[in-house]
Amino acid sequence: MKQLILASKSPRRKELLEKCGVPFEIDAAEIDETLKSDCSLTDAIMDLSVRKAAAVLKRHPDAVILGSDTIVVIDNRVLGKPHDREEARCMLEELSGRTHQVITGLALVSSKKTYTDVSVSHVSFAQLSEAEIFEYLSSGEADDKAGAYGIQGLAGRFITKIDGDFYAIMGLPLSMVYQELKNIDSY
Repeated sequence: MKQLILASKSPRRKELLEKCGVPFEIDAAEIDETLKSDCSLTDAIMDLSVRKAAAVLKRHPDAVILGSDTIVVIDNRVLGKPHDREEARCMLEELSGRTHQVITGLALVSSKKTYTDVSVSHVSFAQLSEAEIFEYLSSGEADDKAGAYGIQGLAGRFITKIDGDFYAIMGLPLSMVYQELKNIDSY
């Protein structure tokens, strides 16, 4: 079986990839993660996932590299990881009572084959009070998450509806990965 390498240091992606039951190693890509601005957001996140995988492939040319990235989008604007609590508060206020998109790109890359896919999910938030936002921010959970929330944690209580893939919202479209990894030896 070919060696699989996860091009990410995300603990959530590591946890999710473990659910596929395939051995893997981690070698995080250190690249400029700026999204291309001359294409759709789905194409931009797929491109970023491929760039991450390709960067790690240079160090492991005989392996299969999994690259992935996730963005939160509202009103066609990307909400990245907040720089501070004030920015996180503003993001949560913007998401409050509204539906937004979570777009996760996936790339499996080897020296002879590339597979890409993208998952687009719609997530609806309940109306949040100032006290709820303050309490959530105090937990520290918003600090390193795109859109200032993690669906798998305390923010799950704010989610009123999901239309899409829960695991992709967490950071890795698990079923897509699992189905493609069945063919890992073709890479």
